[in-house]
Amino acid sequence: MAMFRSMLLSAAAALALLTATGAAAEGFRDLLDTPAEASPLAARTLFNGLAVAGGRVVAVGQRGHIMLSDNRGTTWRQAQVPVSTDLVAVHFPTPRQGWAVGHDGVVLHSADGGETWMRQLDGRTLGKTVTAAYSAMAAAGELGDADQAAAILADAERFAAQGVDTPILDVWFADEKHGFVVGAFNLILKTEDGGQTWRPWFHRTDNPRGLHFYAVRPAGGALFIAGEQGLLLRWNPETLRFAAVELPYNGTLFGIAGAGDAAVVFGLRGNAFRSADGGVTWDKVETGVQVGLTGAAGADGRLLMVSQAGHLLVSADGGQHFQPAPVGGPLPAAAVADAGNGVVVIAGPRGLRALDLSRAP
Repeated sequence: MAMFRSMLLSAAAALALLTATGAAAEGFRDLLDTPAEASPLAARTLFNGLAVAGGRVVAVGQRGHIMLSDNRGTTWRQAQVPVSTDLVAVHFPTPRQGWAVGHDGVVLHSADGGETWMRQLDGRTLGKTVTAAYSAMAAAGELGDADQAAAILADAERFAAQGVDTPILDVWFADEKHGFVVGAFNLILKTEDGGQTWRPWFHRTDNPRGLHFYAVRPAGGALFIAGEQGLLLRWNPETLRFAAVELPYNGTLFGIAGAGDAAVVFGLRGNAFRSADGGVTWDKVETGVQVGLTGAAGADGRLLMVSQAGHLLVSADGGQHFQPAPVGGPLPAAAVADAGNGVVVIAGPRGLRALDLSRAP
């Protein structure tokens, strides 16, 4: 999933340059103001994120496309979306309440199981949200002494100066009120009112180099954030910070998954690591592949992982060992979801596909 998000980061920069050159001549419309175009071929385009909303599967992808399936991926229909910016992740903590995030600082919310979406945040308001929140916290004495507050405010101003292009790369909600979004350059925001307001938590992370965050998820009894260059953070309820976790790996991590009482993190070149003690210690998992692992999901007591090259790996022992599952040909993947009754849905650059693993030999 995050592998394709990285590709989208580069593509978005190139697109911004092209559109800036030809905007006046072509009557350019901002993607934030342009609803996603309905297309009968939408399900065959690039999709980056999947979520399960009750009995429904929700997929998000390029150009603001959001697709819904109520029959385990057999057929898809397109949702109404108010933006055309690329979407990269989606999460539904309840069957009706869900959030999707993407480029241009976009946060979308649905209150009807994904049928319709409204914008809660975007890049035009993100910088102002961050600086206003930190100014208020500094005035209330919540950012430490004067020097500490000044340093945090300076970081907030630098972040705001990046403009509208800052991507949000993952979203997770504990329930319909409390959730996080994370993204590029140490971006992390928290809401306690279902996204009506967002507070920056940049100052609560052990990420001094401002590395990108690719995933935020609970697993194995703890809440983790995974990112670039082996960055793995774990929420510490005593210090109220996401503290750095020592991992025997310095490559990019793309995702986090729960496997029973264990946590599994995964990333570049087939690397995966497992912890059975809440993230204190980690053991390398032999996945048998040498390409980026991009997504994971639990299914019928098993843990599934997919790769950018089209592998589907299955673990039946809490992420300790993985075996390849047949996919009927190369299927480059960005995300995977359990659709129920043995069916999994895979999303990637070739669109959406459902596989019935109950029929696999």
